[in-house]
Amino acid sequence: MKIGELAKRSGQSQSRIRFYEKVGLLRLVDRRANGYRSYPPEALVVLNLIDTAQHAGFSLDEIRRMVPSDLDTWQHDGLLDALRAKVAEIDALEAKLARSKAQIVALLAEIEAKPGDLDCKANARRVMARMLVETDG
Repeated sequence: MKIGELAKRSGQSQSRIRFYEKVGLLRLVDRRANGYRSYPPEALVVLNLIDTAQHAGFSLDEIRRMVPSDLDTWQHDGLLDALRAKVAEIDALEAKLARSKAQIVALLAEIEAKPGDLDCKANARRVMARMLVETDG
């Protein structure tokens, strides 16, 4: 199929498809004598894999290492290792986000607990003093 049809079927722009080809992510392309690109049906599968992997948080370099030049040479163990590593990376990010969220929620609660007789400046000092005690203790 020509690039226009591949773009239409994949939902990707022609320029993005050319970019993926240029950076080595999409290797399933033949050049015709007239210079037109011709893609096999498997190119659509590869574009869908790239899109799915990007939405899952994989970088283009990570995707390049995972996606074989053709689907017949898929490295099962390498793919599993990459997927497991991404899950571990996501787990670590979730833990970091949970800690950040807890700190922000605690800060929010501390600010909202402003005694009525304090102005904002005094309340900021009170909150900061408590934060220093928590980080030192």
